[in-house]
This record gives sequence, structure tokens and C-alpha cells, in this order.
Amino acid sequence: MLLLGIDVGTSSIKVSVVNAADTTLIASAQFPETEATIISQQPGWAEQEPESWWQYACQAIQKLAASGRFNPRDIAAIGIAYQMHGLVIVDKNKKVLRPSIIWCDSRAVETGNKAFTAIGNAYCREHLLNSPGNFTASKLAWVKEHEPAIFEKADKLMLPGDYIAMRLTQEITTSPAALSEGVLWDFQSDAVARPVMDHYGFSDHIIPPVQSVFSVHGTVTPEVAATLGLKPGIPVSYKAGDQPNNALSLNVMNPGEIAATAGTSGVIYAVSDKLTGDPQSRVNSFAHVNHTAAEKSIGVLLCINGTGIMNRWMKDVAGNHLSYAQINEQAANIPLGSNGLTILPFGNGAERMLGNKLMGAQISNLQLTTHQSPHLFRAAQEGIACAFRYGLDILKENGVRPSVIRAGKANMFLSPLFTDLFVNFTGTPVELYENDGAVGAAIGAGIGAGIYTNPQEAFRNYKPVALAEPNNNQKTYASIYERWKGILEKALS
Repeated sequence: MLLLGIDVGTSSIKVSVVNAADTTLIASAQFPETEATIISQQPGWAEQEPESWWQYACQAIQKLAASGRFNPRDIAAIGIAYQMHGLVIVDKNKKVLRPSIIWCDSRAVETGNKAFTAIGNAYCREHLLNSPGNFTASKLAWVKEHEPAIFEKADKLMLPGDYIAMRLTQEITTSPAALSEGVLWDFQSDAVARPVMDHYGFSDHIIPPVQSVFSVHGTVTPEVAATLGLKPGIPVSYKAGDQPNNALSLNVMNPGEIAATAGTSGVIYAVSDKLTGDPQSRVNSFAHVNHTAAEKSIGVLLCINGTGIMNRWMKDVAGNHLSYAQINEQAANIPLGSNGLTILPFGNGAERMLGNKLMGAQISNLQLTTHQSPHLFRAAQEGIACAFRYGLDILKENGVRPSVIRAGKANMFLSPLFTDLFVNFTGTPVELYENDGAVGAAIGAGIGAGIYTNPQEAFRNYKPVALAEPNNNQKTYASIYERWKGILEKALS
């Protein structure tokens, strides 16, 4: 019995097949091989075509099947992970009405700020656990205001993973977790947030049927099954945003457990059983995958938009066709502190933890006679690690007390240098696991389909592959961080 996971990322679609008996990975594939296009018609805007996601998913699944390492007709359930907060709207015929406004698009910041004032600080913090911010509801409100002809045709609001599920099954569903990440869920009444709907003037029909993350969201149609070489009727039994899904894949399910990722964006994700929000709205609280009305499970999410994308930009601009491994090697030969070169990595949309400021990335103290490309490579990774430290300090203000952080051995955590910088700037050990979002989605599908009775059964054999711990040079790291923080605070002022 096999499980298929689909991870709808910003850069590509990755798919994995997992053996349900022991959750071991059988095969993975991704498409495209190069990074997918982000459409940016204006500064701060970011869109992608949902149809491209679907074509990439199909090609990735076909590529996976062509490996010959498994029989596609043995797949028993499908799970989907996806880039969070994106807006997909379709008409009554399930036709996409416009490109998706994705997670790092900043156009709706002011829309959300006005809603926060109009709806009320107390309600937003106590019932939504967030301000409306730049999330999915505010993105839809932007469409309503600026593209009224399109909004009039809108029948259903979806997130990116909902769209892939719809293409597989022709069914559209949502969940409390999905609605909470769109800031459309009232945690006190356990229902769609009526004040948000009323303020933005949304009709009830725009919200799909609500059901659990772990449930059957539809079954694969005969037409799609024939195209992909699958059996018709396979259940899509799990859908979750990439960060809750990453936490699931790391077996971060209980209060006090913490996960981290360092992909295009960087995230620290802590599980809590408290219905509270950050007083300054710098971090966000969403329903975790196992949240229920009876047993609260809240994912407290600290996001840094400019993480792997900063590292990639530096590679593209200064890397002279070097691989990431070669860049990491060159950066590792530069002394700690990059000879005074400092980089603020905030150039990928408005940063929530910085008060939704659209400040851009910044390079400070560049000495043209001293610094060369390896200094830039190292300073970029140091700047990203310092941004994680800054965010972790905000989480600590909100009651998060990490003794260890779990992370997948993927993306920037593939770099021994970055992993070392992360644990030393944050002062927190990191357990590394061999996993990815597509594997997590596959395991989630097994839970949702009842193949596993609970997450504990699914992760019974789960163990870290490495442990990274802070070294004895903490005073030096603290000094470099304070320099970085001082530059950031001056830029913010």
C-alpha cells in the first residue's frame, strides 16, 4: 500500500511516494527543474498561474511513475501540502478567474490594516488570533475593490492546495485550518468569522464546505486517473499549508514542540494550546492540522519572507554559475562576521515581523577593496540566521521557550555552514530529519484515510539523522548579532 504526497511550492511542485507500512520514501520527483516563474507587475506584487501548478503536478507525477520504482495503481491515498495564504478564485464552472495572488504579495496590506481598525482590535486578537493583515481574505477584498467585474463572477475562494485537489477530484472543500490562515475563522465560535465576512461584503457562498484537514476531500476522477496512470477513486484525504504540514512531517504535534524551515521563506513554527495572539501582530496563530473545537492546537508562526530567496539572489548575481555547494564552501572559508559586511535579507515583500514594512534587502559596510563574492555569500547566510534570531526573540516574548528545534535536512539546512550559523545565533540545538513537504503530505494522507489510527502510529519509527548544537563562541555570535540588529533598527527608524 502506497501513499502519494504533492507539495505545491513557490519554486516547483514536488511529489513523493511513501510505503504506508513503514513511512519510508520510495521515490520523489519535481517539476520544473528550474524555479517556477513569479509574475510581478508592480513592486510588492507576486502572482502565479494556477494552471501552471496543475501542469507541473501532472508532469511531476508522470515523471515519478516513469521511475519504475513502484506501481502507480498501488497508491491508496493522496495528500496535498501547499504555499500558504494564496488566493485562487473560480466561477460556477470551476474556471479560474485571475492569476493567484500568492503569499509574498503585499498589495493588500493597507486593506487589512483598515479592516483591523474597523472590525476592532479586541475581536481580531481574541477571535481571529491575528489582524486581517495581508492574508487571503484581504487579498479577496482587494480584488473586490479593484477588479469588481472579476469579483462578481467569483463563486468559490480557494487556497493553492484546494485548487490542486479540485483538479484531481472536481470537488472543492476547505477546513478550519485553511480558513484560519486566510483569517476567516472565529476560534471562539468555531465557525466562519462573520464580522470579517460582513466587513468585506463577502457572500456565504464563496466559502466551500468546511471539513477536517484529515478527511476525504474528494476522489480522483476517471479522466484524471487515466491521464496520470492512477486508479480512479483514490481519496484525497489531507490538505494543509506548507508550514503546518512541515510541522506534521517533523512530528511536531504537541504543545511546546517547535519546527523550522528555511526555503524561499523562513519559518519558526511552535505548537500551543493557548488561544492568544501577539499584541503587535508580528507573529501569526493558525489552527494546526490536529486542531479541533474540543482540543485546541494552534500553530504560532513566525515568518521571514527573505530567506532562501536572498541566498538564491546572491548566487545568481555574484555566484558566476557556481553551485550552492560551491558557494557554501567559499563562504565557510570567510571568517565569522564577514569582515564587517552585514546584510539585511528583507527583500521579498512586506515583512510581518517588522510591522508589515516593505523595506527591501540592504547591504551595509561594503568595502570595495576588501570584500569579494565569498564575503557576500557568507554575509547573506549570516544575515538570514540573524533574522531567525530576531524572530525567535519575538516568539519568546509570546511564551515560546525552545529547548530544541526540529528541521528537515532540506533547502538551506542542507548547508553545514547555515545550520551552524542558525544554532549559534539562536543559541538553540537543531535536530535534523530526512523528510520534505511531499513526504509529510503523503503521511497526512495515510492519517486522513484511516490507514494510520493517529499521528503517533504514523511516526512510531521516526528518528533524527543529526543533531547540531551551539559551540562555545557565543559571545562573538552575540556581538555580531547586536551589530546586525543595530543596523536593522536604524533602517526601521
